[in-house]
Amino acid sequence: MSISVYYASITATVELEKKQKHIESILSSKGIVYKLLDLSANEELKDEMRKKVGDPKAMPPQIFNGDQYCGDYDAFFQAVESEQIESFLKLEVA
Repeated sequence: MSISVYYASITATVELEKKQKHIESILSSKGIVYKLLDLSANEELKDEMRKKVGDPKAMPPQIFNGDQYCGDYDAFFQAVESEQIESFLKLEVA
């Protein structure tokens, strides 16, 4: 399994850019390996992300562990605040 973050390198708002950078910062600081999938560079990725999320209007950033949907930025933020990031990312071994 690997963590994937669907994001947009070209953002319409500073707030979106900050959210995306926050995700990158937290994952990097915890030594969690992840890959970024840039929706700005590939329109098909946006359709793929929305299909995987199950919401035709889903916006980046969206986080996955393999094909398992973890959540959006708000869910990520809550997981960080409650120190449940490993559980959120589905990294805990059962």
